[in-house]
Amino acid sequence: MHQRILFVMFSALLALTGCTFERDGPPAYHYAEFKSREPNGNTVFVCHAYGCQMQTPVRFGAEQIKEISDLMRKTKKADTAFEERRAVAYAIGWMERYTGEKVGTSADRPGMDYDGSGDPTQQDCVDEATNTTSYLLILANNGLLKHHTVGRPFSKGNILLGVSNWPHWTAVLWETANKQKWAVDSWIYVNGENPVVIEAEKWYTKDLNNMPAPRA
Repeated sequence: MHQRILFVMFSALLALTGCTFERDGPPAYHYAEFKSREPNGNTVFVCHAYGCQMQTPVRFGAEQIKEISDLMRKTKKADTAFEERRAVAYAIGWMERYTGEKVGTSADRPGMDYDGSGDPTQQDCVDEATNTTSYLLILANNGLLKHHTVGRPFSKGNILLGVSNWPHWTAVLWETANKQKWAVDSWIYVNGENPVVIEAEKWYTKDLNNMPAPRA
């Protein structure tokens, strides 16, 4: 049960000599690295119990896709990359609430809980980064992303600076017009809150306590 957690910890420790643990290539490489499953059609395989120890399928049917699409359309105030990111944040929050009710992670506690490993109701940053990537791929596959493409998750951190700087993973969007990399991070908030969407170079620059509030 703990082999996957040990792998995640080992992977994180590889970043000690450099604060950014970059990953090149498509999102598929992330799924392979953490032995998780990519979305199949509109079905995601929700990671939970830390390090994707558990993976539960949840399907977004036509009704849910329409609701997500309507939410994004209502949220956007203009056809811009900025407004698309704002709409994405609302969509991810909605999708996390939906899957949380199906999987049992609605009471997932924010941030790192050292008693959470193996608990099917809890999610660590690997679970969250993987799930958010899956949700972003669902948006992309349904034509709901115009200004962005979905990237491979990456991490930052340096454990030598203390627990608050433990290597931490996030999902990624790439802005197509200028190749700006954006972190999309749900892990630091309670289940279903809008994730923070911030330039990757500004994300987690000191510690998680200095992250901005969820996107409103």
